[in-house]
Amino acid sequence: MDKRSFIKHASLLSLAAPLGFAHIRQAVANTEGKTAAQLAADEEFWLGIRDDYDIKPDYINLENGYYCFLPRETLEHLISHVRAVNYEGSYYMRTVQYENKNRVANAVAEIVGCTADEVAITRNTTESLDLVIGGLDWQTGDEAVMAEQDYGAMLNHFELVARRYGVVNRLVSVPNHPRSDQELVDLYAAAITDKTRLLMISHMINITGQVLPVRKIVDMAHARGVEVMVDGAHAFSHIPFQMRDLDCDYYGTSLHKWLSAPLGSGMLYVKKQKIDTVWPLLAERDLEPNDMRRLNHIGTHPVHTDLAILDAIAYQNALGLERKAARLQYLQHYWTSRLRNVSGVKVNTPVEIFRHGGIGNVGIDAMTPQQLAEALMGDYRIYTAAIDRPGVRGVRVTPNIYTTTEELDALVAAVEALAA
Repeated sequence: MDKRSFIKHASLLSLAAPLGFAHIRQAVANTEGKTAAQLAADEEFWLGIRDDYDIKPDYINLENGYYCFLPRETLEHLISHVRAVNYEGSYYMRTVQYENKNRVANAVAEIVGCTADEVAITRNTTESLDLVIGGLDWQTGDEAVMAEQDYGAMLNHFELVARRYGVVNRLVSVPNHPRSDQELVDLYAAAITDKTRLLMISHMINITGQVLPVRKIVDMAHARGVEVMVDGAHAFSHIPFQMRDLDCDYYGTSLHKWLSAPLGSGMLYVKKQKIDTVWPLLAERDLEPNDMRRLNHIGTHPVHTDLAILDAIAYQNALGLERKAARLQYLQHYWTSRLRNVSGVKVNTPVEIFRHGGIGNVGIDAMTPQQLAEALMGDYRIYTAAIDRPGVRGVRVTPNIYTTTEELDALVAAVEALAA
């Protein structure tokens, strides 16, 4: 490579190099000596973090579960990536596009302690998990097990394979307040038969925020010869975990949720030895056995989004996932603990600290979920998501790290007033 080509190549690689975030790095440096748990309650620190975001003042946003919007500096990096890729055009796409995508896969894999050759960068959890559901070699009479409380897009795809291949879907109902991990393990175990092919579980149930004992359920299913697919849409970059500790076969997530990466970014993990057992959605050229790229062929796509994932990871690394997780858990406990004993109010999220992260769900006996959501927004300018699903009737409350306890005080006061 001559000098001119080297310089061009280096400049392209620099598109994927996260820079900056001096403000949050300095803020964290100023907290030296504080544990994550101590820092979780430090309102002055988190007000400083709030300054990293452009927050719409018209309402209190307590619906970050759909999409955690980007900190200002991450957004600026995204815009610069759009400009740079547009400037290079086809030259970028034909030279280092895939090299940079591999850098992203490596960075995402590092968060959860797996290898990059088991990771595909997708567009969301639905794409990731539906690719597995639709890609297994189903036979008539095969069975799949899942919960009524699982995400609708995956339940819909299981219905599709039932109609197409004659698969039998067996649904369980997860209690909002389990007595023990064993109760949950036994719940899924009772639904498994000698015809069960796949078990789907949520790492963190999207409508209540309940964290399931994934490894215990996985071990039970594997002992019965059943593969396990985990919906990690709300767990990735929300609660710390390592993929090797879960030992699941498939895992999908949306990076535009708790990682605060740009919209349309996700991840699919498949155990190395399982890759060839899944039919790709779109055909890829012949590759070596168990090459993850065979499941990730989607044609030309907005690669600037891939590059901005690295910036989102840099921001999270500057803050520290342990600090972030502790703050989210603290915020959930802050408001739910004050509403659990209020007459006419039902908190649909477990009280045990190890069974939840930052997501909570609350209902009022005398109101439908839609009525409650509309009243919170219309009367109190608090934005939540109405949830009316089997066993779960209320609104989902999903703060983010920029959320203040003052905003949660407003939520508590509003729910108390509406319940009265």
